[in-house]
Amino acid sequence: MNGFREALEKLRSPYVEELRNWIDKEIDGIYKIKSKKLQEAKDGKKFLLLTLEDRTGSVRAVDWYNAEANDEKLQVGHVVNVRGKVVYFEERVQINVLNEQDAIKKLSENEYDIERFVRSAENVEEMYKSVLRLIDTIRDEDYKTILQRFFVEDKNFVEMFKSSPAGMRIHHAYKGGLLEHSLSVAKLVDSVCRIYNQLDRDLLVTGALLHDIGKVKEYAVNSNGIEVTTEGELVGHIVIGIEMLAQKARGISYEKFLKLKHLIASHHGEFEWGSPVLPKTPEALVLHFIENMDSKINRVMQIIDKEDKEKDWSEYDSNLSRRFFLK
Repeated sequence: MNGFREALEKLRSPYVEELRNWIDKEIDGIYKIKSKKLQEAKDGKKFLLLTLEDRTGSVRAVDWYNAEANDEKLQVGHVVNVRGKVVYFEERVQINVLNEQDAIKKLSENEYDIERFVRSAENVEEMYKSVLRLIDTIRDEDYKTILQRFFVEDKNFVEMFKSSPAGMRIHHAYKGGLLEHSLSVAKLVDSVCRIYNQLDRDLLVTGALLHDIGKVKEYAVNSNGIEVTTEGELVGHIVIGIEMLAQKARGISYEKFLKLKHLIASHHGEFEWGSPVLPKTPEALVLHFIENMDSKINRVMQIIDKEDKEKDWSEYDSNLSRRFFLK
């Protein structure tokens, strides 16, 4: 019976975040190649250094046995089946690829579940209903008309919005992440308007729901996970979003259209963060602060959720330039 359990355990494919529980055990795992580099040791022996990933994180893997052959046949972005031993090396988890034929094997799309690389947000339909309830509270007819054109009348947009991520890696990088992020930002700006009642609440809530709409065309979820589309690479979601807004803004006040365009254009807040213009209205400034806060908090929570709760500190996060206290 113990042998049967051991066989089942060996066949199981752990996620990256689970590998710390597999030290000194062999795994048969499914991961995507994030990076690879053929290197040479001091004795002249070639080895292949890989970074493998799934939706829970990334891990280093080393192939000492078939380095050159695997370097030729494998590419970044390939989903692979890896047979290896999990070790702890240089204070981090590592997979040492086994000395076996096809220890690293490229998989076809029907040999793995895309959910392994892109998770889905919970309660998507309930979040969408919350968006509709927020739209019902908008009193300005022009802003309400634009929101209804997007979130009620355009069924294709609605489905894309509900399934799109808000990013590739940094924040809300999962199906439904765009909906979750946009709804959170809209709820937060609504709360801010109760304190600063000089703000145009209808403009801010509308801008919050629309600020990232271009991401429905910037990102695509496919068999390799989340990827940037050609349109996303060449134009970016800010310009795409403004173009989408222009298509829905027929018949509304040009001044209101201009204010909404400014919210989309300036929401990154700084030129070096990708904004073509700085926030120059109170509402634009608030939207930038809240949008930035929500994205960073989501990032922090992802870091904390993935860490070993027995540790005092997280690993260093290069995006936020710090570690986080876990206790």
